[in-house]
Amino acid sequence: MDTQTLIYLFVGATFALYIGIAIWSRAGSTSEYYVASKGVHPIANGMATGADWMSAASFISMAGIISFTGYDGSVYLMGWTGGYVLLAMCLAPYLRKFGKFTVPEFVGERYYSQTARVVAVICVIFISFTYVAGQMRGVGIVFSRYLEVDINTGVVIGMAIVFFYAVLGGMKGITYTQVAQYCVMIFAYMVPAIYISMLITGNPIPQLGFGSEVIGTGQSVLERLNGLGAELGFGAYTDGSKSTIDVFFITMALMVGTAGLPHVIVRFFTTPTVRDARKSAGYALLFIAILYTTAPAVAAFARTNLLTSVPNTAYQEVPAWLNTWENAGLIAWQDKNNDGIIQYGPGAPFVGAPKFTDERGANGERLLSNEPTDAATELYVDRDIMVLANPEIAQLPGWVVALIAAGGLAAALSTAAGLLLVISTSVSHDLLKSNMAPNISEKNELLAARIAAGVAIAIAGLFGIYPPAFVAQVVAFAFGLAAASFFPVIVMGIFSKKMNKEGAIAGMVVGLTFTFSYIVYYKFINPAATADDWWFGISPEGIGTLGMIFNFIAAILVASVTKAPPEKIQHLIEDIRIPRGAGAAVDH
Repeated sequence: MDTQTLIYLFVGATFALYIGIAIWSRAGSTSEYYVASKGVHPIANGMATGADWMSAASFISMAGIISFTGYDGSVYLMGWTGGYVLLAMCLAPYLRKFGKFTVPEFVGERYYSQTARVVAVICVIFISFTYVAGQMRGVGIVFSRYLEVDINTGVVIGMAIVFFYAVLGGMKGITYTQVAQYCVMIFAYMVPAIYISMLITGNPIPQLGFGSEVIGTGQSVLERLNGLGAELGFGAYTDGSKSTIDVFFITMALMVGTAGLPHVIVRFFTTPTVRDARKSAGYALLFIAILYTTAPAVAAFARTNLLTSVPNTAYQEVPAWLNTWENAGLIAWQDKNNDGIIQYGPGAPFVGAPKFTDERGANGERLLSNEPTDAATELYVDRDIMVLANPEIAQLPGWVVALIAAGGLAAALSTAAGLLLVISTSVSHDLLKSNMAPNISEKNELLAARIAAGVAIAIAGLFGIYPPAFVAQVVAFAFGLAAASFFPVIVMGIFSKKMNKEGAIAGMVVGLTFTFSYIVYYKFINPAATADDWWFGISPEGIGTLGMIFNFIAAILVASVTKAPPEKIQHLIEDIRIPRGAGAAVDH
């Protein structure tokens, strides 16, 4: 059976599984749609949380960024992993004990203000749409290669699949779909990693292979990469180019952004008890660690394979995988010196992303309309494909290639569904039910949630078709927005009896406005800006940390000159924080 047939078989089987689960677990009430009736087992919730959190950025793009940037890519590993520990240990149990449906509902109840709740909904929408853009782009990338369609067509297909099981099943359907998607995702990630680790180092454990010697060289993987980089004129793989302050701010933004992500937080509202919320957090951390400890090895192996298989090769002799990815629009070559040989060295091959024409060059390559640069590199490789292309570059069997396709789709679709559910519940429950139409029936509220999900999917698809950056970078912006808006409000809502509604609203508005404006300015209005132009040398990916600091400052200052929270709210905070019998959560 050829590889393409296997891909259709694997992807089709997983889609049938997801849709079957959605039909089986169709939500029939708002409780099932919003929080799966708060009846999800900790292990299942741990798997679902892992799938929800390990998005296309984790599966597809993180190792790709690390493979291209080396040391600088470590910020994603440190920030995302550390953030989950912070969320699981310090916030999740308290939020579950509060016993509500959504994060904006927590904000509205804790800060005794519908205005605060509406501001929180706006924050949810900003964060979720920014985040989901990366997921839909990831879906498009996978479909474009493996189903041999245009990226934009791939995004539309992904929208249709997510629409079916997110709108039909709600949180109940998404939870059990995400359990299946986690199993598909982790198996798809680990199998090629083990294969390639054995091929390169002889060690079947990728985490150990990462520190082992490359067969036949007498050098470790990192030494080999540094040597290959030096031969081609690159800096050492283990050297970083980012300033210390930028590394710190990006890591912190990703860390506290993780702890403020509404689609992850809401997962802890689905367990029966506070004790189960803690257990599910522990299981999720274990399930997540399997992929995250493997990612650096996958990145290094992919980089090694790329640098040893392509440079200084005649284009007409390149392996078939390069032509396939070129046809998908994710690899491009410009023969700058007209010698028919692929040269690979420092610098970008041309200005901007590849812009393909319908014409072919003398060697059969797809011609581009981009202006070439004076860089030594002639080959453009989209970093988001490194994990997906790795099995083909390493010449693994066709069924492994098919498996990685199914895993990449599982990663992107699982998070996209979780984000779209958060958007729809925020609109139907926090805006419609709580503000505009308080007397709406449960049936109509559920209908409104599904309509909101459909609209959100359409908008998300547009973001996927017109993405602002690489998948992991887009997701990093979402984490920055979450860090600057939700994290301070949630932390102070749990641990400070003095924080009032005026302070919370001011903090969210200041943090979100500053961070969003900074990202828009430096990524879209003035994208040519360098580190010398940024505030204190902080990149847009890390500015959420400064936005968080501004949020805290604004909230504390405003709270200090306004009226303290009512006494009942202060008692409520004490009740959340005191773990009286970590049993059933109390719905206040």
